[in-house]
Parts: sequence; C-alpha cells; structure tokens
Amino acid sequence: MLGRREHQQVHPNVILAVVSLAALAYAVLSSAVIPALPTLQHSLHTTETGVTWLLTGFLLSASVGTAIIGKLGDMYGKQRLLVWTLLALSAGTLLAALSTTLPVLIVARVIQGVAGGIFPLAFGIVRDEFPPERVAGSIGLMSAILGVGGGLGLVVGGLIDEHLDWHWLFWIPLPVMIVAAVCTWRWIPESQVRAPGRVNWAAAALMSAGLSCVLIGIAQTTAWGWGSPRTLALLGSGLAICGLWITVELRSSNPLIDMKMMRLRGVWTANLAAFLLGAGLYALFLLLPQLAQLPKSTGFGYGASVVAGGLYLLPCALGMGVLGSLAGQVERRFTSRRALVAGAVISAVACGWLAAYGRHPSGMLISSALLGVGIGLAFAALGNLIVQAVPPEQTGVASGMNTVLRTLGGALGGQIAATFVAANTIDGLPALTGFTRTFAMSALFLACCAVAGLLIPARRLAVTTLEPAPTTEPG
Repeated sequence: MLGRREHQQVHPNVILAVVSLAALAYAVLSSAVIPALPTLQHSLHTTETGVTWLLTGFLLSASVGTAIIGKLGDMYGKQRLLVWTLLALSAGTLLAALSTTLPVLIVARVIQGVAGGIFPLAFGIVRDEFPPERVAGSIGLMSAILGVGGGLGLVVGGLIDEHLDWHWLFWIPLPVMIVAAVCTWRWIPESQVRAPGRVNWAAAALMSAGLSCVLIGIAQTTAWGWGSPRTLALLGSGLAICGLWITVELRSSNPLIDMKMMRLRGVWTANLAAFLLGAGLYALFLLLPQLAQLPKSTGFGYGASVVAGGLYLLPCALGMGVLGSLAGQVERRFTSRRALVAGAVISAVACGWLAAYGRHPSGMLISSALLGVGIGLAFAALGNLIVQAVPPEQTGVASGMNTVLRTLGGALGGQIAATFVAANTIDGLPALTGFTRTFAMSALFLACCAVAGLLIPARRLAVTTLEPAPTTEPG
C-alpha cells in the first residue's frame, strides 16, 4: 500500500535528489504557461481576462492546498502525502495535456496547484531523516529550487511556445512527475514523527473560503480596479471570513492551524518577512522579461524574443542555486537571520539598480545577478528559520503557512505592479514610468523585509541543531 512501508536507512543524497526532482517539476510547471498565455488565448478562443484564470486558479489551489497538505503530512506521514500529492500533480498535468477547452484547462491547473504542498512535505522529510548538520543546507537548496524552477519555467515555456504546440507544456514534464512519484514511494522512508489528531474540516473550509476571496479580489484588480465595489466586497468578505477562521481555530481543541504556534515570535516574524519578500520579488519575475521584449522604439525596451527575454533571468537562477546549496555553511557561520536580512538588502539594491539602469541590457544582467544572490540567501534563510522555530511534529504545517504568506505577498505585489504598468502607457505600449515605480515599490517592500528580519529572535552561532530556539516565546 502506498506510504505504508517500514522505516529504512536511505542515504540522504538519494532522498534529497528525489524531493528536489519533485519540487523542480512543480516549480517549472507553475511558471511555464506564462510565456504561452497569448498563444493559449488565441487557441482557446478566450479573452485576456479568461486566460489569466490559468494563473489565478493555480494560485488559489496552491495557497489553500499548501497549508492543508502540510498539516496532513504532519498527521498521517509525509512520505505518504508526498506520493499522493505527486500523483495528483500528474493527474492534473495529464488532464491539461489532453484539454481542448478553457474550463477543462482551468480545472487541470487547479488540480496542479494543490501540489504546492510538496515544499512543506519536503522540508519535513529532510528534518526527520537527515543528520542535523545537513538539514540547513538541504532545506536551503529546496527553498532555492522554488525560485530557480520558476525562472527556468519561463525559459522552457518560451521555447515550447515558439517551437511546439502548447500541449507540450504539459506532456514534457509529465514523465518527470511520474518518475518522482515512483522514486518517492521506492526510496523515501516514512517518518515516525507524527502529530496526532484529526482534520478540522470546518476550519479548513473557512480558511479556504477566506483566502480564495482575498486572492480573487487581488487578482481581478487589473480588470475591476482597486476601488471597484466588487473588489472591495471580495476583499472585505475574505478578511471577515479569515477573522472568523482565526476565531474558530483559537476556540478549537483540535485546530487545523495552531494559532499558539503562529504567535511564537520566531514564527510570526518569519511569516511577516515571507509576506514582504514575496511582495517585493515575485513581480520582478514577470516584469523583467516583459521589459526585455518591448521594442527598441520605446527607448528602453531591448526588442528581445520571448526566449531571450527569459534568459535575462539566468544569472538570477544561477545565483539562487549556488546560494541555496551553500545555505548550510551560511547558517553555521552567520545564522539564517543575518542571511535573510542581507538577502533582503541585496535584493533591494538590485531593484534600485534596475530603476536607475534597467533600460540597458547590461544593467538588467547586473541586477539579475544581484537578485540571484539576494533571493538565494533570503529564500534559504526563511525555510530554515521557520523550521528552527517549531517542534518537529509541526514542521509541515508551519512551513506550509509560511509558503502561503509568501504567495499572498507575491499576489499583492504582482497586482500592484500590473496596475503601475497598465496606468502608464504611450501609444498602447508600457512606459518606463510604470517599471521604475514597480522597482521602487519592490525596493520598499524588501527594505521592510529586512526590518522584519531584525525582529526575528537571534540564535547563538554555537547552536547547530534545528530544535526550537528558547527565545521563540509568544508575542
């Protein structure tokens, strides 16, 4: 039976390779459709608003599913949940590859998005199975894969869009997901660390409804406007439902998300930093290729193709990969708290450089390299900080909520950026003002992230384990 296997000794490198493959497949799939959106709009005979639901639906299910799957992994076994999550991702990808209509493709993307739970499950597996000295570096690498895979997805998606039918966006990664599921079942042992209890489905429903209303409200601001009654109604309803959800969790003897855990100083400060980091960075992955693809007649565009535009993110992806792999050494020498602050500051400097020199290709390449260093440090640090702040049996749910908040921040920052760009056009093309305002906004969010990082409880350099720090008291 899937997931019901005796605990066995497996080399950490094998486990890391398997969970990295699973995470990379999901991360690439999350962004690969972005370059193909115009092609999909034409092929599926839909509007620009309609085709964006391929991104919105994925984002919604990823936000809701990540925390719930992390909780289920803590309760029923992380290896078991990872196998089923990869099978669901494979099913959604197969449905997308076979789809010929927009509604079916949206349903497929919703199924795929649930696999965001791969990351908290992977963090938990690493913490449960690896020797203490390898945990920080492995979690750092896994955290970096989310950014590396997202950048790689833009390049791969552009190549497929230019040379193949859009269905190959899903046919090509499908075998990788199936292999990852089989390898997970075969090589990853089931953890003995469990959090007893049962699923609070009422809390799950409230959390899902609240987050969905907030995310849909944010996602539709480009079409409706920030001050639209529909936007305000959705945002207000979502926040009210989230307030009700928190109240139910506080009064429950069996909470879905333990709000006492969320009140730990090491947890809420890391979550605040995750939200601000997402708000500052996620828009850049979309805007940099767009800026590069604008015609040279604008005075600042590079006239690059879809593929060439994505390649400007290559220095960023390489930097994230290198810094993620060095996360263990950084943690031991400097602590993850300092790495987060440094990463946020370096990323803010990169945004300032973009605002000043982004109209030149060399300026974008320099900024991309700086972003790779900054994001690599910050993403890896966040993963380790949230794991350090909670006991082993809460690793999945805590990591899941941290990822959800980073996603929410990314959605907010992305839509503010879209508003800036849409509000500043000349002859139907984006003007430089929209981009520079976005870069300034990102720099501000990242500066606030650095401040939030300073609020995270400090850890003595002599400590090498990832047990909860004694300074992570409530408040």
